[in-house]
Amino acid sequence: MTTGSWATAVSGGAVAPTEIERALSAAVAGGSADAVVELLARTRLYVLVARLHADIPGWTAPLSTIRDEASRRACVPVLTPGMLPPWHPEWVFREVSLGELARTWPYDVRRLAVNHGTPYAAMVDARPKCLKAWLRADERTGGHAHGVLLTDSGGPLHGPLAQGLALGAHLAVTNGLIWNRLGAAYEDYAGDRARLRSPWGIQHRAEYRDRLASLMRNQLVGRVQEAVLRTRHTLAARLGRTPTREEWSEALGRAFAARDADDRALAERSLRHITRYEDRLRADGALAPDGRVDTLAAFDLGRAVNVVRLALGARYGDPHEAEQDVLRLGELARAAYTSWADFSLGYLMARIVHRAEDDGPEAAESTYRQSLAEHRILTQDPVGPYRNLPWS
Repeated sequence: MTTGSWATAVSGGAVAPTEIERALSAAVAGGSADAVVELLARTRLYVLVARLHADIPGWTAPLSTIRDEASRRACVPVLTPGMLPPWHPEWVFREVSLGELARTWPYDVRRLAVNHGTPYAAMVDARPKCLKAWLRADERTGGHAHGVLLTDSGGPLHGPLAQGLALGAHLAVTNGLIWNRLGAAYEDYAGDRARLRSPWGIQHRAEYRDRLASLMRNQLVGRVQEAVLRTRHTLAARLGRTPTREEWSEALGRAFAARDADDRALAERSLRHITRYEDRLRADGALAPDGRVDTLAAFDLGRAVNVVRLALGARYGDPHEAEQDVLRLGELARAAYTSWADFSLGYLMARIVHRAEDDGPEAAESTYRQSLAEHRILTQDPVGPYRNLPWS
């Protein structure tokens, strides 16, 4: 692969810009070098790495350079998230921060070329005094943004593939990543492989396919917690109404009578957690007064979409296979839920209940606030997927 072929793929318009590229264009048009630097300090930046080098443990490739034809000067090329080229088995990318660029900058290069050769380009001065300004900006911003909804306007926006990708939007918002993309990277090549190793225990393709199958069967969300909700759902169908907490607890006692003591204790704790946070969601206007969460399947299905995207970034699969998996996940979600709001509530309830069980009420409170904020972003943002995609 040559630098020229990579630049051609980037500038060919295959990947349309996000709000990041639009903001960068505005900063460049405004003529403020400081504004450009501040924006770059809040943005994920990517450098191309040969996959052969990227697979060497502990080795970081030095920054590569290209020659800007207009100025005839060498510069270091980087891309913003919306300008990554389409997936290629040997083209992988490393995420870098502006601070890291400043610390590892080649001594004889004086320009940073952002999105070089595209309509969303910026040429940034990289003289020594400017590198110090990059470090200060990086320290002020604390890195790229989290808790934001990023949409690739050139990615799937309508139809079943977009619907499937939107199942993973919670984690995309959490991490400040584009939600509607199956492409060159989820975070970056090394990061995608690392995230699959921990917490997923995936180190090769066979393990990935096995873990994805488990997620599709809702086997990882928590069998006890899911059984607790299924007990209430079954009782509600028989009564024709939502049972009281006492009726639910009694039915749970009967359903878990033959289980071991640990399962019975976990079931009772799960009932308390679910009841508490359903009440909180009603008080905060996210759950209807007569509403309830009937399944936590959304947690496995939403995470599965992100595992598919991670595996694509790690080169454990190809785009066609990933698309088919995402489409299947969309079908499973529509069989389990009746709306985006119900799906989102199932996802956040699972996240909160597991956090409460694993780390206690204080940690769960923090997770509740974050999850509710993300739920509102996804269900209320007028340009968000949950407002613009039909559920069925």
